[in-house]
Amino acid sequence: MRYQVSDEVEHISAGQRMVVTGHASGMVECRWHDGYGVRREAFHEDELQRAAESYAQIAS
Repeated sequence: MRYQVSDEVEHISAGQRMVVTGHASGMVECRWHDGYGVRREAFHEDELQRAAESYAQIAS
């Protein structure tokens, strides 16, 4: 597994910053706040990147 519980990640196309809350059936479970409430969804590992990586790409 590439991501551990409590890692901060982002979806590669949406860019929403999320926290990994678990793993199930080969998926990474994430939670985030969308301005109205806490949302949760599961994603494939290859759909995510570490949040720090995306900010490093912007800075360079």
